[in-house]
Amino acid sequence: QLQLEESGGALVQYGGSLRLACVASQGTLEKRAVVWWRQAPGKERERVSCISGADDSTYSGDSMKGRHTISRDSAKNTVYLQMNSLKPEDTGVYYCAADSSCHLYVAGEYRPRTAEEYTYWGQGTQVTVSS
Repeated sequence: QLQLEESGGALVQYGGSLRLACVASQGTLEKRAVVWWRQAPGKERERVSCISGADDSTYSGDSMKGRHTISRDSAKNTVYLQMNSLKPEDTGVYYCAADSSCHLYVAGEYRPRTAEEYTYWGQGTQVTVSS
């Protein structure tokens, strides 16, 4: 069993930075893929970034390209999301989720897991960016 807890969300000004943390309070993130999703009010959930459990390769969604870094600290059982140059449209609840891989092999090709295909989820942390 794996339990995830996010932290680090806050109110920040336009252009600011935040580092979110996803810690496994029960179980281990070792060899697990961890993904960050975000959901703005009234919008669908978007994938921000995923870090592979096999080799720590990272895969970015389109929403924050070039403005974020995902990383893992195995000693602390934690995955981080460093976000820079924040904009008001980055406002939302940020969730981490974990499973065996960032991608699934379906019908002869690899594709990113959808949100529904991740087994373990945290409760989310609120990020608000003021203009």
